[in-house]
Amino acid sequence: MRVLVTGWSSFVHGEATAGDVLSMRRVGETLAGAGIAYETAWSPRFRPQALHLDDADSGRYTHLVFVCGPAHGEQVRTLHERYASCRRIAVGVSVLDPADAAVTGFHRVLARDDPSTARPDMSVSAGTSTVPVIGVVFAPGQAEYGSARRHDSVHDALERWLGGLDCARLPLDTRLAGDDWRQCRTPDQLASVFARLDAVVTTRLHGLVFALRAGVPVLAVDPVAGGGKVTAQAAALGWPALIPAEAALDSTVVDRWWRWCLSAEGRDHARRNEFPAADSLASALLDELLPGACA
Repeated sequence: MRVLVTGWSSFVHGEATAGDVLSMRRVGETLAGAGIAYETAWSPRFRPQALHLDDADSGRYTHLVFVCGPAHGEQVRTLHERYASCRRIAVGVSVLDPADAAVTGFHRVLARDDPSTARPDMSVSAGTSTVPVIGVVFAPGQAEYGSARRHDSVHDALERWLGGLDCARLPLDTRLAGDDWRQCRTPDQLASVFARLDAVVTTRLHGLVFALRAGVPVLAVDPVAGGGKVTAQAAALGWPALIPAEAALDSTVVDRWWRWCLSAEGRDHARRNEFPAADSLASALLDELLPGACA
């Protein structure tokens, strides 16, 4: 017996949702636990180096299992033609039309949405591992820096680097809005988000500040050649994980500081970081308004 595991994540014109992929993982776990040989087919757009349907010869398999998503559409119907010699089973799928050839082409359909025998989605019991949750806060164009701006090249390099990390990336914006549910409305709301992160990557001054306020390690990258306000603020707050624009394109430098941020030393430094001069600007303002008041 050899099983080919498929799903919407197997189709070139499909999509790989987290639920679909996790359900396919659960099927793989089930088969492996029973000692059944199997392979999983993935879309070349999602996993270019993996097994693809075009390379999965039907003669290699006794069974085809289609996992999760709707049992519907031409791509599913094509599976029945391509793997006609296999016993075909759909599991954890939604059935929109029981008479659809995409459904009737299966020898057995174990649906998740049958009103009489509804079953939990397979992803609920699949194994997962915990990865760091990081906030990503990029500065806007900041045209005021003129020819010293390196925002585009720095952000391009960071985006490529971020794409290779095994972590959950949460794009954040320090701009507030009262008419857009996707934006925080108050600083308190944004501070609450930062407090729940494991780390932050930022090219924005307040990305650095909000992370350290919350005791969260932050990889700060200054997008201004020669150093701008991010560099100055890192110095003011005594935070060492600061990368100048000139070094941001060097992934070895970025990797080294990132490992430090996630290390016990980096996390402890962020938690214990104290800001003895935090109110110096407030004191200076008060002294301007009321000379001698802060003496």
